[in-house]
Amino acid sequence: MNVVSLFNGMNTGRQALENVGIKVDKYYSSEIKPYAIQLTQHHFPDTIQVGDVTKWREWDIDWKSIDLILSGSPCQDLSAAGKRAGINGSKSSLFFVFVEILEHIKSLNPNVLFLQENVGSAPTKDVGIMSRALGLYPVRINSELVVAALRDRYYWTNIRTKETMFDIVTDIPQPKDKNIKFQDILESGTTDRVKSNCVTEREYKNIYKDMDKLKAHIERKRKQGFEPLIHAVEGEKIRNLTKTEFCRLQGFPDNYCDTLSLPKAISLLGDGWTLPIIEHIFSFINK
Repeated sequence: MNVVSLFNGMNTGRQALENVGIKVDKYYSSEIKPYAIQLTQHHFPDTIQVGDVTKWREWDIDWKSIDLILSGSPCQDLSAAGKRAGINGSKSSLFFVFVEILEHIKSLNPNVLFLQENVGSAPTKDVGIMSRALGLYPVRINSELVVAALRDRYYWTNIRTKETMFDIVTDIPQPKDKNIKFQDILESGTTDRVKSNCVTEREYKNIYKDMDKLKAHIERKRKQGFEPLIHAVEGEKIRNLTKTEFCRLQGFPDNYCDTLSLPKAISLLGDGWTLPIIEHIFSFINK
């Protein structure tokens, strides 16, 4: 397959294709974070970096040869954790750039496959806008089914599980529950939670080296009615998670982010896709 991946992040789409046995001929990545590009090129040095998504008309791509286009457009303006500016917000409105590119490819290759993902807490109005723009409604899957973390997301895709006359709904089924507990992925220590919080890009900003401050932060958040940042208990002490544990929360191999610092790894993992979920969706391409 020839693939265009917008907002490529840590390259989960490419890794998922490899893991389900789909050969990639050319993989074009649109990404601007230097450390995301660094991680991508470390694992897949043949990735073709094309830069800023808003400059897509300048890219040297044979668009009619593209078989699959991927998009995890920014969720900051849609998430309940953000300011709720909506789909027309300065960041989340980049979704419409994806639509422009998709329509351009479809005019040359009507059979192109696509996958678009966004946050599960997006307002219903905005989900409707995105669905009408793409011509189908999404499936909602929580990553808790396949990893130890809560991660509620919408997925729009024309990858079909069967031939059907009803093509206005994403028909990817829910993955089988692997029943992975938060405790299962810890390298040491314990946790009183069945599942971890959703990993977020902002998580690295809340890493406290002072454990007393960390404990105070946890107590303060709980009084406000929120679950605090992800943590574990080591004896009598509360500790932050390790890089390995953060990778496990998104279904990646333990050493996947070894070339990055902990803050950069958390930033990419928090802003990215859950690997086993994307594998599940791509498993229906060959079928």
